[in-house]
Amino acid sequence: MSIDQDTFDKIARFVVLESGIKLSKNKAYMMETRLAPILTRFGISSFQNLAMRLLMATAELRQAVVDAMTTNESFFFRDQTPFDLFNNIILPKLVEQKSGTGKGLNIWCAAAATGQEAYSLAISVLENAKLLEGLNVKILATDISQSALKTAQDGLYNQFEAQRGLSAQRLITHFDQEGTAWRVKPNVRALVEFKELNLLQPLGNIGRMDIVFCRNVLIYFDVETKQKVLLGIRKQMNPDGYLMLGAAETLIGISKEFLPTGEHQNLFQPASSL
Repeated sequence: MSIDQDTFDKIARFVVLESGIKLSKNKAYMMETRLAPILTRFGISSFQNLAMRLLMATAELRQAVVDAMTTNESFFFRDQTPFDLFNNIILPKLVEQKSGTGKGLNIWCAAAATGQEAYSLAISVLENAKLLEGLNVKILATDISQSALKTAQDGLYNQFEAQRGLSAQRLITHFDQEGTAWRVKPNVRALVEFKELNLLQPLGNIGRMDIVFCRNVLIYFDVETKQKVLLGIRKQMNPDGYLMLGAAETLIGISKEFLPTGEHQNLFQPASSL
């Protein structure tokens, strides 16, 4: 069973409207592979019939397709540099600004996937406990995928997943072994709130953020969608906050909402108050 061009276009249109993810024409095989289990699960006879069903799909089917087409690749302390900047630049500057104000520190992991990045930030917060003493730190971790968020909330990772990016010391300190798997310890888990969120929708109910990690998300969007997402993020940020993007992402020619910090090409701050 394969997807013809017309069917691919219809499903790709649904995906971009629901998630902002734009699928190029060379992604037909990926679409077939990821959506084949959906046909079986919902008793749909063909990709053509799936495309028709999506015109008036149930919430369950819509979510299943979005989950299937969302890339949830993640691992602990991925790329390391963002976490070095978090520890050495972002936290010290924000702590200095908030000292004596009584204000807390709000961190948003804007594409949490299966939770590794959010828990990496929580571990970093715990490792900076002395610096952050007396400061209430909260981490909000959001994603569009319900299945990915369930994994994140469970906080249970197999041996391979646990070893990707974690030193033996961090694994022993911040995880409990359960058979051949590892579960995030309660004190790490307590720092993170997981929530389903579509970055294309209004974001006003998440509160004001000091730090936003939105890495390896914009690469899936066209320019117009990137601009919409960045404007939404900017509206949720405090004026002196920080935005961390992925290594392959840039704002050049895309958005004037943020300016580079000079510390690193992927670290930005709001350009001005809106």
